[in-house]
Amino acid sequence: MRLSAQGSRCSLNSKSFHPKREQLDEEEEMGFIKHGKEARESIGERRERYLGHTDKLMMVVIDFNDGPTSEPDPPHSHPHEQMSYVVTGELVVHIGDEQEKLGPGDMFTVPPDVPHTVQLLTEQVRLVDCFTPLREDFLK
Repeated sequence: MRLSAQGSRCSLNSKSFHPKREQLDEEEEMGFIKHGKEARESIGERRERYLGHTDKLMMVVIDFNDGPTSEPDPPHSHPHEQMSYVVTGELVVHIGDEQEKLGPGDMFTVPPDVPHTVQLLTEQVRLVDCFTPLREDFLK
């Protein structure tokens, strides 16, 4: 497994990631992305992200520091499966015609091609998003 960094992105290139395996194949290495040392990418005023990925899975940490907001962000969709975890803050998540208020420890899933968005209810919100397949648009 090889960890590589490209600008604000780090990738783990291997067939699988085995963080608890005692012995690794000769060609594999453990991959780590250390908090505070990762390259962050601005995705809007007072919003930033950093990410890591393997060949088939991407994890993205998004920090929103511009809440609360009076309206939801514009909806978007993508062909990827998404699962998200709320680390800090509160928000309303809109998925298709449904919406739900979520807070720390809550999770939500978004099927491919379903419009979704968020509305921040607190000043700061941190989400951890996982995508499969990789969000190639995040790697450009």
